[in-house]
Amino acid sequence: MTPVPTPPDLRALTTLRFLAALWVVLYTAWPHLDVSWVPVAVTKGYLGVETFFVLSGFILSHVYLEAAGEKRFSYGGFLWARLARVYPLHLVTLFGMIGLGVAATVAGLSIDASLTDWRALPAHLTLTHAWGLATSSAFNHPSWSISAEWAAYLSFPAFAFVAWRLRERPVLATALAAAFALGLYAAFEPLAGYSLTEATFRWGALRIVPCFALGCALYLVHRRGGVPFAGPLALVSGLAVLVSASLGLWDAVTVLAAGGLILGLGSLDNARAGVLGSKVGVYLGEISYSIYMVCAPVLLLTTNVAARLTGADDKRFHIIVWLALVAAIPVAAMITYHLVERPARKALRGFADRRAARAAAAKARTDSPERVLQPSETIV
Repeated sequence: MTPVPTPPDLRALTTLRFLAALWVVLYTAWPHLDVSWVPVAVTKGYLGVETFFVLSGFILSHVYLEAAGEKRFSYGGFLWARLARVYPLHLVTLFGMIGLGVAATVAGLSIDASLTDWRALPAHLTLTHAWGLATSSAFNHPSWSISAEWAAYLSFPAFAFVAWRLRERPVLATALAAAFALGLYAAFEPLAGYSLTEATFRWGALRIVPCFALGCALYLVHRRGGVPFAGPLALVSGLAVLVSASLGLWDAVTVLAAGGLILGLGSLDNARAGVLGSKVGVYLGEISYSIYMVCAPVLLLTTNVAARLTGADDKRFHIIVWLALVAAIPVAAMITYHLVERPARKALRGFADRRAARAAAAKARTDSPERVLQPSETIV
């Protein structure tokens, strides 16, 4: 899901994006499976979002931190690139969900009343629906995390300012980021009445902060040469994520373990990444943002259709039907990736490049000493 293109030298992290998206999909789709038990690790699937957030800080630092630190950073260009990455698909899924909600209401199908809460629409259109500006978790609910990402993009210069000044002390930066995360997770729950990892449209913009900061700090370790034991670190951290999620440990423990996994995989060269560096894994990682964004609309449509066909009014299905519903999500994601996400991103970035080229050409003509003054410019 991470709405940041992973550099080609970090192929394992691209595949990790898919695994995090799959975790979220299982968490979202499991209630529609007609079984009486739920693995604890599945109930912790929302932590796939935290993994995306840490990845986002890591990758953005990989791409932009040095330019920001050396004052070669174009804030406007950065924001346009990020908007081109996330906004087109957000709009398509937003209006797709609105269409499905209206159609379901007309057809007499059962939907959550908050699905079409029109009061929340302005916040969704401005990507501020995780800033406490939305009235409910309306429309395409998972998109709250894109709003949180947008908040992190807007404040990236502040993260970069701190990270750049700690670039020679990556271990200290990582320790401070981890301590900040632990402190915020510990303080938030008694104040809010629920854990920070449950925050969405109310405190989602805060939820990304400790994870994004941790990702920025971990990148500093990577920047100094990574870790010599990258493979073992990735393996141990991956097992720690699995064990802590399966045992239902404190969410902060899983988040820190996910950070270790990201650092380990990010320090692996592609030749040692194995299946995580494969073309299939990388492709699935590339469509992970689409997987995440179409998950809710696809489930809304397919579960209602399946309920009509099978008579399962509670929308809980046999495993064969359920697997078909889940399989429809990556299929739909491939379609939106190739028809919406990638071409829209290319078009918007191309527009910015052409505009910049025209501006540079105009400046060159203006600055040219051989340029002939026009009559209106003649100096009297």
